[in-house]
Amino acid sequence: MRLDLLSDLNAERSARRVAVLVTDTASGEQRLVRQADLDGDPFASVLEAAVRQGRSGLVEHEGREYFLAVQVPPVKVLVIGAVHISQAFAPMAKEVDLDVTIIDPRTAFATPERFPGVPVIAEWPDRILADIELDRYTALVALTHDPKIDDPALVAALRAECFYIGALGSRKTHARRIERLAASGFGEADLARIHAPIGLDIGAVSPPEIAVSILAELIASLRKERRRGT
Repeated sequence: MRLDLLSDLNAERSARRVAVLVTDTASGEQRLVRQADLDGDPFASVLEAAVRQGRSGLVEHEGREYFLAVQVPPVKVLVIGAVHISQAFAPMAKEVDLDVTIIDPRTAFATPERFPGVPVIAEWPDRILADIELDRYTALVALTHDPKIDDPALVAALRAECFYIGALGSRKTHARRIERLAASGFGEADLARIHAPIGLDIGAVSPPEIAVSILAELIASLRKERRRGT
């Protein structure tokens, strides 16, 4: 790989932007396609399909063979609430290579001892999320039941177009949540992106079971292009 291409690829990785290195397997010619240029690229449909699946591989385009090296940002998961469900969720999420961070201003709950090996930030979401870059490769899981803590995080996630946004609470609780967020200017389509009640309906009862349902729903959103029947 040319050094200038490697440098550009590293720059896109550092900025958490999608990039695809296209190599003509016959000639060896290479070019880098950045996220901002995907739509206008002659290979747009092929590149976008590869990016959606997050997979590198060989493709054919107009009778020629190319290798696409797909680079997508690592998925990060911000969990709002250092609660029992979070304690069960964090280690499972790490097992599937998700980058998990726990955020909760309640210092009695947000302690490293309760979340070994997981970053824990004892801060209000509306303060800390100004310093954490949220994007389309970020998932946000709101678990506190407290509007003062959950709502600012949900607002930030909606504005950043996070690929998964989930919130704990009953349908009645979520209806009140929707009223508050609508008053903040979000439309029906925006608010429909919040998964609530959070998690797949597997009849979960205990915190670990609820954590399983949340993780399954999050992965289903992440891999929706690979799901059967979609």
